[in-house]
Amino acid sequence: MRKIFLTTSLVVITTITAITFWHFIKTDYSSRQNEHRRKLGAVYMTLNNPFYKVIDEEIRTAVENHGDVLISRDPALNVEKQVEEIQELIANGVELIFINPVDWTKIEPALKIARAANIPVIAIDTNVEDDTLVACTIVSDNYLAGVQCAEHLLKNSSGGKIALLKHSQARSSIDRIAGFLDKISENKNFEVVAEAECLGQLELAMPAMEEMIRTHPEINIVMALNDPAAMGAIAALQNANRLKDVLVYGVDGVPETKEMIYSHSMTATAGQSPRRIGKLAADEAYKIFSGEPVEKITMLPTKLISSENISKTDIESWD
Repeated sequence: MRKIFLTTSLVVITTITAITFWHFIKTDYSSRQNEHRRKLGAVYMTLNNPFYKVIDEEIRTAVENHGDVLISRDPALNVEKQVEEIQELIANGVELIFINPVDWTKIEPALKIARAANIPVIAIDTNVEDDTLVACTIVSDNYLAGVQCAEHLLKNSSGGKIALLKHSQARSSIDRIAGFLDKISENKNFEVVAEAECLGQLELAMPAMEEMIRTHPEINIVMALNDPAAMGAIAALQNANRLKDVLVYGVDGVPETKEMIYSHSMTATAGQSPRRIGKLAADEAYKIFSGEPVEKITMLPTKLISSENISKTDIESWD
């Protein structure tokens, strides 16, 4: 009787072991289950800006829908740190890098490191100086954004004294300011009387604006490279009780500035589509992986948003 019990027990144990082993193989809890997953990297100039957070969100969604992994990094506007983060991503085995360069010229060493490692790079939101070092570039038409702000100003004002808030290390900012200045030069009644660097950051734009209106109280127009800088200018103007007599322009179209435009606290912004930029960047990445050709540069049109065309329903969304 005991022999029969032992035999039966061995059969049961063997069966359970076989089932467990088969379940282990099928589930594959080993590291091999991740071998087919690609790792992609993204390094932005900063994530202290909702614009880049939306781009990252769109890229991440697309990458994860492919069953892959996106590793994002924030160098906090430090180009040396950005170069280090790119090196770390390459060492971590990423197969492609999305880059939003802190400095469009000084990022070149990192691009050369990526090329030496055969890692394709996609530039997003702002160009790099040597575009032969990237597989493709996806940006808004930043020059057009500046032109659109200037066109609105020319239509709604006969002249004025202009302050510029800039970020000269970013090609996107350079193009926006150039588009604005080129268009505004058509009317000699407009004059730039002050300009300041602010890296596109609200907390830097606010004191910069305070100083400009202190030294140039005649300022009645502000052209900011982006919406965070425009919001910094608005805060400074509010504190000085000057907001009602100063026109403020920006670029982005973030929900906060749309609310300001709707309530007439801000004049206008050239709206971008971070969601489209993110989706297109991800699409181009997977074309590269599959060996398909990609467009060398894609420029998305911007749309001027002002009190004349904004509605309450526009405020919450960000294209």
